[in-house]
Amino acid sequence: MFYQYVIVGGGAGGVELAARLGRQFGREHGRNKVLLIDRSVFHIWKPTLHEVAVGTLNPQQEGLSYSILARRNNFSFTVGSLAGLDAAQKQLTLAAVYAEDKEHELIIPERTISFERCILAIGSGSNFFNTQGAAEHAYVLENAQDAQRFQHHLLDLFAKAAYSPQKNLNVVIIGGGATGVELAAELTEAYHEILQTFGTAQRFDIHISLIESAPRILAGLPETVSSQATVALQQKGIQVLTGRRAEEIGRDFVQTDQGRLQADVVVWAAGIKAADSNQNYGLPVNRINQFEVDAQLQTPADGVYAMGDCAACKWENDKLLPARAQVAHQQATYLTRLLKAHDAHQSFSDVFVYKDSGSLVSLGDNKGVGNLMGSLSGKSFFIEGLVAKWMYMSLHLMHHRAILGTPKTVLLAFARLAQRRVSGRLKLH
Repeated sequence: MFYQYVIVGGGAGGVELAARLGRQFGREHGRNKVLLIDRSVFHIWKPTLHEVAVGTLNPQQEGLSYSILARRNNFSFTVGSLAGLDAAQKQLTLAAVYAEDKEHELIIPERTISFERCILAIGSGSNFFNTQGAAEHAYVLENAQDAQRFQHHLLDLFAKAAYSPQKNLNVVIIGGGATGVELAAELTEAYHEILQTFGTAQRFDIHISLIESAPRILAGLPETVSSQATVALQQKGIQVLTGRRAEEIGRDFVQTDQGRLQADVVVWAAGIKAADSNQNYGLPVNRINQFEVDAQLQTPADGVYAMGDCAACKWENDKLLPARAQVAHQQATYLTRLLKAHDAHQSFSDVFVYKDSGSLVSLGDNKGVGNLMGSLSGKSFFIEGLVAKWMYMSLHLMHHRAILGTPKTVLLAFARLAQRRVSGRLKLH
């Protein structure tokens, strides 16, 4: 099986690149030229995983089928996970696929796919920093399956707390980056929603603690954003513990360097690390297993590129580009131009230049904070409240627009708004 362009990973950048290339080559050629590979059968925008995790966003409504996206954008799609890569022979191997509910029942055998150009967009996972007990006892939010697994457990914890003598639920979130902050805020929204389904006798208290080893949360953003987010979280009753490092995680506790916290559930949101298997593909990787790329996002292997969280792409002051959706979006746009020039046998000397548009953080229903970068002055503008929340939501719609087009995105937005009005904000099943 041969494709001119093979994209491994259907995250924000991978699916946008596949859609752009497919539309560019058209219905006649796109499906024979472009192949997207992902372990899941549906796509969900990763920045919304915290909402899936607490049940305020339904993945069955939010998720977009890769097969449908492929048909509408003129590319091919197959389910699979990368098992091997031979860059010299321009071949990759996909692991066999087995049934989830029937152990050892083979669905799709191991396959080999040949390519002219391969783009690795396989994302990243959690970095536990060798913290004792983290892998065994902490939940992570790396994909939709992780988020749904946590949401099922959270509903059980809500019910358990409502009918226990203590009437209390302790949640500890480790990591004060965007994921940890947004998850903490969204948890309070889910808590207040769930209380409305219980009688007075079943009311319970929730105690959410957010642990960050740095001196402040959202350390990568301007201090104004960090300060406003801290105040907003504290007003929601969330305990923000900065300058504190988690040393051990147990079944019902988190031991920090400044004391122990009781925990009915722990979520790890502190740092990223690409998969250890990235070391097995014959490509150089950095200390967190990201593929090293040049200024055109190409690895040392000819015709093999990397983008998004799995790529170690240099930025300013010898720093690497941050793991943000806007980075993957801009890289998808850049690679579309590069590969289009390659397909037309034209020279292409432009290098990838990241333009930081700022960052937005959701703090629950109709609240948000962030900074926007002025394109002319270069200055950073602080925004907060409903405007910040709307702009945060607009980023999601912009991603959908890139893969669905404007008319379908508008229709989808109205359909989901109507569905939420009818069924409520919290998913309880």
